[in-house]
Amino acid sequence: MGLQISATNPEQPAVLLDLPWNTPLDRWPEECLVALPRGISRHVVRFASAGPEVVAVKEISERGAVREFGLLRDLHRLGIPAVDPVAVVTGRVDTEGAPLEPALITRHLKGSLPYRSMFESTMRTGTVKRLMDALAVLLVRLHLAGFAWGDCSLSNALFRRDAGAYAAYLVDAETGQIQPSLSRGQREYDIELARVNIAGELMDLEASGALHPSVDPVPFGAAIVRRYEDLWHELTRESVYPVDKRHYIDRRIRRLNDLGFDVAEMQIGRSPAGGTVTFLPKVVDAGHHQRQLLRLTGLDAEENQARRLLNDLESWMAGEEDYAPGDPLGARPEVLAHRWVRDVFRPTVRAVPRELRGEMDAAQIYHEVLEHRWYLSESAGHDVGLETTIEDYLTHVLPHSASATTRPATDTTGDLSP
Repeated sequence: MGLQISATNPEQPAVLLDLPWNTPLDRWPEECLVALPRGISRHVVRFASAGPEVVAVKEISERGAVREFGLLRDLHRLGIPAVDPVAVVTGRVDTEGAPLEPALITRHLKGSLPYRSMFESTMRTGTVKRLMDALAVLLVRLHLAGFAWGDCSLSNALFRRDAGAYAAYLVDAETGQIQPSLSRGQREYDIELARVNIAGELMDLEASGALHPSVDPVPFGAAIVRRYEDLWHELTRESVYPVDKRHYIDRRIRRLNDLGFDVAEMQIGRSPAGGTVTFLPKVVDAGHHQRQLLRLTGLDAEENQARRLLNDLESWMAGEEDYAPGDPLGARPEVLAHRWVRDVFRPTVRAVPRELRGEMDAAQIYHEVLEHRWYLSESAGHDVGLETTIEDYLTHVLPHSASATTRPATDTTGDLSP
């Protein structure tokens, strides 16, 4: 049987056919490869150009490729941050007819870097904390969805900027499995693997001289466990309130919303004596602000970006004459939100030339403009407005930062203590 490409998009196979499938991946010519940082892997992995896109190609057994392809599609349907599966390539042979390993193709996540690459540079303590927090959130989201990763490491996770924080993405699902729910033992085993893998990779970097001297690999491996456990406890703990304090349930739900999670299903009970009520979130879904922004505006953004955009939207709506919450004669929030997209968001993003954007998406550009507006307004003692902000941002900020959007931010101040 000849070469076969099983793809998720009917337009993809034609573009993928141009890649040199009759050559082992580790000998592909430079002209079809893209030089991007990658983590360590038990398989041969390369980045290649496929038409307008950059894809990651991994040589792996047919069974492994098909299984991982299916798992990545399942994660995509569940809304879990993971790389997009593109295709599975089978029936590969070299120029002499000898069989070559099949390949799994995934789409390169634009503007992302492997976690491992961040620890090869000097970072501020706050940056490291945000990286670990993002990885802990990813693990919690996977476990809430019933996915046991089985191989969390600094090489198997990507990060990219999400407003002032980072968002973590799963790269390698080869060892994963999806179940209706995970037991405590399964979760603890997955987290222990993450702790050992993270500490091991940091030791590897330390041995090569690439790790900052202030980093102690073992405490860093333990830090991800603590952050995971704190978040899991907050999302799943049972609360007991006095019966006349039932509004505490709403306060708990709002706190979960602030963390970026929605309570999709809950269990509320009353004690036999009637003096207390219990509240237990049974189903918790991530992406609260993402869904809210998408519903109101049609904009799809990362969670922290969505939170920041919603705050700006609410501030803008409060200044509109027809904004009257609760008044049936006032404009609906959806109407005002689309007016904000048309009159504020899109003009701001379009004011930034494409050649200066780097790999920043529209939501990240708008977030950075808002950050710069706050900075200028604090310095001036009054709100300088968007027009002045954009002009100053284009002149003094973006030319120096856009070229670095695909590189890890570095800082020679501070240490890397967790």
